[in-house]
Amino acid sequence: MENDDIVWSIINKSFCSYKVNTKTQRFCRNEYNLTGLCNRSSCPLANSQYATVREEDGNCFLYMKTVERSGFPRNMWEKVKLSKSLEKALRQINEYLVYWPGFLKQKCKQRLLKISQYLIRMRKLRLRRQKKLVPIQRKQDRRERRREEKALVAARLDSAIEKELLERLKRGTYGDIYNFPQVAFNKALEEEEEEEVEPEEYGEDDENEEEEGELDEELEKELEEESENEEIEYVEADSDLEAELEGESDVEDIQVNKAQSTDSIKENIRRKPRLEIEYETETSKSLKHKV
Repeated sequence: MENDDIVWSIINKSFCSYKVNTKTQRFCRNEYNLTGLCNRSSCPLANSQYATVREEDGNCFLYMKTVERSGFPRNMWEKVKLSKSLEKALRQINEYLVYWPGFLKQKCKQRLLKISQYLIRMRKLRLRRQKKLVPIQRKQDRRERRREEKALVAARLDSAIEKELLERLKRGTYGDIYNFPQVAFNKALEEEEEEEVEPEEYGEDDENEEEEGELDEELEKELEEESENEEIEYVEADSDLEAELEGESDVEDIQVNKAQSTDSIKENIRRKPRLEIEYETETSKSLKHKV
């Protein structure tokens, strides 16, 4: 007990790492403190015989310290698990702290009651629906918006291009450039018309039969037109062949004339003309002067 008084005198008057001073009271931050206050009766350092209650992972434990174990800091605190029912836990505290001071008994029971109450509240809160705070990622949201806008623009372009091509095929602007099956084109047109026109309640079967008859007539007309076009093409091809043959005969005549002219040119080149050159020397000039 004398050692406890010496320790408390040092802690009370001088420095303690667990002590927190405020304007009204002094608090203790030691994990084994029973009340959380810095005073002589509730200080775990200045009392060689001490007891407290702690909570670990939803379970309550009774910690006890005696003078006999003060020389062994590792085994200083004796740990006893308390029951989850409050009545049984209070009985255990009374059994283990029979000859201990009444102050420690009372404070341990109060601490056990408070811990059991907040454990019950924790269980109730877990069962309830709770709001979860989720951080807002602004940069990621902006990227996703931009990608969505670009995708929408691309989809609109694709649909516009498809519509424009179908309209051009309807008008016949391309003609016979592309060899595509007419039946598939007609089916695409039928699908478009079905999407645009709303289904009527009455007379759908009659209209479908009429449309089929019209399509058959159109196909027959198209086949007849194609056969006529082929005949016209054959006639044009015959006229083209005649024109080509005439052109070839003209070309042969031109080539013969060209060959004759080249032969005459070669003969002229072979017959080289003789050149006569007159020149005078200085001796002849001097003789003329003398004469």
